[in-house]
Amino acid sequence: MPAPTISASAPGSLMLLGEHAVLHGHRALVAAVDQRLRVALSPRNDRTIEITSALGQHRTELETLEHHPRFHFVMEAIRRQAPTLPCGFSLQIESDFSHTIGFGSSAAVTVATVATLRAFARTPTDPDAVRDESIAVIRAVQGRGSGADVAASTHGGIVAYRAEPREVRVLTAQFDLCAVYSGYKTPTPEVISRVEELWADQPEALQHLYALINENVETGIAALEANDLRALGASLNAGQLLMDRLGVNTPELAAIVDALQADPGIHGAKISGSGLGDCAIGLGAPQAAHLPSPPIPASIAPAGFRIESPI
Repeated sequence: MPAPTISASAPGSLMLLGEHAVLHGHRALVAAVDQRLRVALSPRNDRTIEITSALGQHRTELETLEHHPRFHFVMEAIRRQAPTLPCGFSLQIESDFSHTIGFGSSAAVTVATVATLRAFARTPTDPDAVRDESIAVIRAVQGRGSGADVAASTHGGIVAYRAEPREVRVLTAQFDLCAVYSGYKTPTPEVISRVEELWADQPEALQHLYALINENVETGIAALEANDLRALGASLNAGQLLMDRLGVNTPELAAIVDALQADPGIHGAKISGSGLGDCAIGLGAPQAAHLPSPPIPASIAPAGFRIESPI
């Protein structure tokens, strides 16, 4: 008789400060948010793997592990754990948020899948093990990735994160955020490539800009430690200017940020994530902003991934 279903969930995330610079040895500030993604694994009596989500379905075998363009991260997580898996299984993926919205869905599904597979294989499921394997999955698929959003989905709360050398510091705070989708997004690896091309003939100027972004992150961390939301909002506003200078702003994102910054319920606002589309975030709850799409409210998720076995 197959073992009981194993499930795990992980929170989405929003980048607060430090985008792009975090890929170059600097710190970033990223928040786990209260929208979660869930993965449920039901063991089978054969070697078949079935994946079902809002993105579609995929069926393959443990021996072949055929990839699917909509399940890159899930299939890479399975591939890495395959030698330890006792049998086939069905994987059901559900989320509180759409994959089109910049809530770190790739990181959340990777963390939840890795945690579920490790529990199924009876390999360690401590946060460090889940985080490090999830970062390896992301980098295998994308070719690069800081792991900041993975750290937030793994540990919860607000994470001050450095990729190399790896540093994870969880900060305790609770405040309201909102995210507003621009209507489109550019894949992160493509945005990174565009930034590198834009600054190819100004490497020293780019490194100086990354240093300024890092200084702003440190200011934001100090504001969090002092529980000073106005100061944190000022850091978000400064971060927007730096993202614009980096070259990842767009007219749509600029309009959203301007509307949020003008709203009396918002302490500060900026692009969240790599830029060239996706979301802008506001610190607080908008009262009167005229926005192109409804703001998505979010609060800080104090808990990272959770394993429930059996359900």
